[in-house]
Amino acid sequence: MPMETVRELFKREAASGIVPASAAIGGVLLLLALLLSARVIADEGTDYDLALKHLATHPDVSAALAAVVRLETTNIERLIELTEIAAPPFQEQTRARRFAELLDEAGLGNVEIDTEGNVLGLRRGDGRAYTVAVVAHLDTVFPAGTDVRVRGEDQEIFRGDGKPGDARLYAPGIGDNARGLVLLLTLAEALTDAEVSTQSNILFVGSVGEEGTGDLRGIKYLLRDGGPRIDELIAIDGGNDERVLNQAIGSHRYRIVITGPGGHSWGAFGMANPAHALASAIHKFDAVAREFVREGPRTTYNIGKVGGGTSVNAVPFESWAEVDLRSENSERLFELDTLLKKTFHNAVDAHNALRDRGAALVLDIATIGKRPSGVVDPKTPLVQRAMASVRHYGLSPVLGSGSTDANAAIAQGIPATTISRGGVSGGAHSLKEWWSSENAELGSKKALLLLLASAGVLPAAETGARVDLRGL
Repeated sequence: MPMETVRELFKREAASGIVPASAAIGGVLLLLALLLSARVIADEGTDYDLALKHLATHPDVSAALAAVVRLETTNIERLIELTEIAAPPFQEQTRARRFAELLDEAGLGNVEIDTEGNVLGLRRGDGRAYTVAVVAHLDTVFPAGTDVRVRGEDQEIFRGDGKPGDARLYAPGIGDNARGLVLLLTLAEALTDAEVSTQSNILFVGSVGEEGTGDLRGIKYLLRDGGPRIDELIAIDGGNDERVLNQAIGSHRYRIVITGPGGHSWGAFGMANPAHALASAIHKFDAVAREFVREGPRTTYNIGKVGGGTSVNAVPFESWAEVDLRSENSERLFELDTLLKKTFHNAVDAHNALRDRGAALVLDIATIGKRPSGVVDPKTPLVQRAMASVRHYGLSPVLGSGSTDANAAIAQGIPATTISRGGVSGGAHSLKEWWSSENAELGSKKALLLLLASAGVLPAAETGARVDLRGL
């Protein structure tokens, strides 16, 4: 379907606000039943647990859960294929095109790539405007040229011609987030195979720009004014099946550049040296920042990249560093931000005072990314459903924080959470990243129940019972 067609569909549904009479009656009866029961929804989500248990017995949902188990036996091939399509920051196009094809093959007829590069697949509900987005990011942190071929535990190239079982598969980006994309495909195909009908629209999203300097550009574009309506957002990005994210870690990212006249290492000696000033600034910031983060809400910092200079025997005319600051608390983040800028300015001033001759160094601190922070109340229905889905499979949910596509939604007041991608993984953002299929189907089934609990399931022919957890 052309992009304009999908966009117009969202606009029509958002404007209409259609809610079928049967849905309205069902919602009123459900609300009355909850009120008459005189039960308080506790933090452990008792009512959500009972409702989710009922949802899992719905014939169509049971069929979809069975489809998930079947699909997980063949997902290794799709995981290898997507992992080996490189997707560096701002270069996700090739993977996006293939992912769009796979979403279409999974039964979504309304698949497009928007102008920012996001892959969007719309699965329509029963006509109401409410839309639940489920998102996995396309990009990886690794630069172009990184070897992304998948290897087995023996470090030989793995081609899927044998069953790895629960053994580890190694490749940069295999867990974060090629596996997230595979889970998204699994959900779409399971719903198609089981012919599940939902009350709400489900928007499947392969987002761009989640990693590094992408600065959440894909999800921010999706949530722009005039974009498609999104009422709830579920991000798939993480390896812990017990984690339910309800807090967005904010971050400030900078490219810091110190410039000077440069010159020959012998002839220009005594002039201000950008590399010396940068090294001094980093050292001083590390010392004061380390003490700062020891107390209060968790706060971190990282000098992730440094560069500059032309030769070992030349005073550089430019030296630079890229810095990442993070915190669960916005005030602490701004305090650390202030500390960073003050320390670098002082270091450059000190080196300018030491120079024997020549022009002064110039400091430039440019923002290359800002991720908003925020908190979703644990009693929010989406978070309660997510916790109930974890308990449904015998695990204990743990509320946590993270920096994912959900940040952008949380900052706009849209209920959002991040859940696991299934399986077991490690070494994220490293060349030794790995993923294992151990318990992979558990993560997929948990995600499916959460998605359907949020979207609402229409009655099956056998039961005539509407299952709607959205109002709990």
